[in-house]
Amino acid sequence: MMTTEFDRKKHWENIYTTKQLNEVSWYQPNPETALGYVQKFNLSKDAKIIDIGGGDSFFADALLGLGYSNITVLDISEASLERAKNRLGKNAGKVNWIACDITEFTPAEKYDFWFDRAAFHFLTNDNDVANYISNTVKAIADNGIAVIGTFSENGPLKCSGIEIKQYSKEGLASRFESYFDTIECINLDHKTPFDTVQNFTFCSFRRK
Repeated sequence: MMTTEFDRKKHWENIYTTKQLNEVSWYQPNPETALGYVQKFNLSKDAKIIDIGGGDSFFADALLGLGYSNITVLDISEASLERAKNRLGKNAGKVNWIACDITEFTPAEKYDFWFDRAAFHFLTNDNDVANYISNTVKAIADNGIAVIGTFSENGPLKCSGIEIKQYSKEGLASRFESYFDTIECINLDHKTPFDTVQNFTFCSFRRK
């Protein structure tokens, strides 16, 4: 288990410099889960959207294609963001890129929609979890939406060779209940490029 930001960053830089896009379990060419929430909450085209741990996922590409104009992608790995920028080409300039450990993120603005597909569950010590939650509180606008996705109690115990924290729907909701109203919690299956299935817990929250 890694306990320092330096180790965590080194791990993810190595992942993104040694593995291709479709060689990681979270590869999803159509970011259907994220886009489903965008549609569900009817986000306006100028909504401030941040993708936490977004790396080189296709969520930003899809948002640009739909006409969204205020997109931020945050990831601990600079290599992952560079890969996304290279893929987007001239459109990369339309996205705000932040290379940062989420537990050390100091938001400079308030976001209307915070999306995290499988970053939070890598935080396995109480200080990191507390810092993450504190940063969501600082970063999300009043009545803003947060969607957090983690491996469920029926999901894997590890990802990319490191331990994760599984969450039930009730367990994930309870982490954020002091500052957010829970909208809905669901379980979803993700099929990996290796023909395995990972079960996720997704909770959506509204900032109090």
